[in-house]
Amino acid sequence: MMPNFEPSSPLSRRLLWFVALWLVGVGAVTLLSLVLRLWIAPG
Repeated sequence: MMPNFEPSSPLSRRLLWFVALWLVGVGAVTLLSLVLRLWIAPG
């Protein structure tokens, strides 16, 4: 079974995780688009 964490984490902690994961996702998509652009049309 999973360990029993606090039932409700603070809102600031949840917002921080949300923003961090969102930024990671946006950065991954941006990096992928740059790689594809350089791969398809070098120079």
